[in-house]
Amino acid sequence: MAVGVALIGGFFVIELITGIVVNSLALIADAGHMLTDVVALMMGLAALLLARHGRTTDARSFGWYRAEVFTAVANAVLLIGVAAFVLYEAVRRIGTDPEVPGLTLVIVAIIGLAVNLGVMLLLKADAKESIAVRGAYLEVLADAVGSVGVLIAGVVAMTTGWGYADVIVAVLIALWVVPRAVRLATDALRILNQQAPAHVDVEALRADLAALDVVDDVHDLHVWSLTTGMDVATVHLGSSHPNAEVLPAAQAVLARYGLDHATVQVDPVTQQRACREEMTW
Repeated sequence: MAVGVALIGGFFVIELITGIVVNSLALIADAGHMLTDVVALMMGLAALLLARHGRTTDARSFGWYRAEVFTAVANAVLLIGVAAFVLYEAVRRIGTDPEVPGLTLVIVAIIGLAVNLGVMLLLKADAKESIAVRGAYLEVLADAVGSVGVLIAGVVAMTTGWGYADVIVAVLIALWVVPRAVRLATDALRILNQQAPAHVDVEALRADLAALDVVDDVHDLHVWSLTTGMDVATVHLGSSHPNAEVLPAAQAVLARYGLDHATVQVDPVTQQRACREEMTW
């Protein structure tokens, strides 16, 4: 991610200056996405360092793992903001008959595509394990698509002289980015809202726990994600059997659902009714 910051940051400066000089909205749009890449990579890197090296304290019993999730939300907001700006500029340029040098667009787009593909290769392996890295990866992927679009606009401008290709490509880049930004934000907000992970069937988990011979009752079951790849759970199990029999059986079921970090409370027969009645949420 540090190498990605250096590569994309350097190219951002080149692309932005070139876009302003030649009055290319496509280049400016792509440079805007490049800037969000730099910010996303820097925030993601900071979040990962905090998560891995931040101390766990009594006040922060889960450490800084949620920093990655906040970073993903910020990345999504940045992407949507850039897309909105590009759409506004595209509407404003209607009727102005824009003139852009096609060769310049082609050269810058090829360099940008090479930079983006290189950074994508660096991030791809970790994109599934960390929502912060996934956010940065999506940013770079959007830029790679943007570079392809700028390349097409440059070729069209060179061969036909039609300047509106630049505006159309900028709009398409913005429209392509928005759904991915919304999906990233949705995934992050799902975690912040402490919803059950999409890959965990809570009803099936409850049924499997209830089906254990040593379990009489399952209640107060909660499943949520601390961050990407870190799912946790708590549950109360009513049982007349010794804890030494109940806990291993319950832990084996929870492990099948990827819930190795789970807190299980065993309620003896004499306390089951009282426990159920006292639970208010």
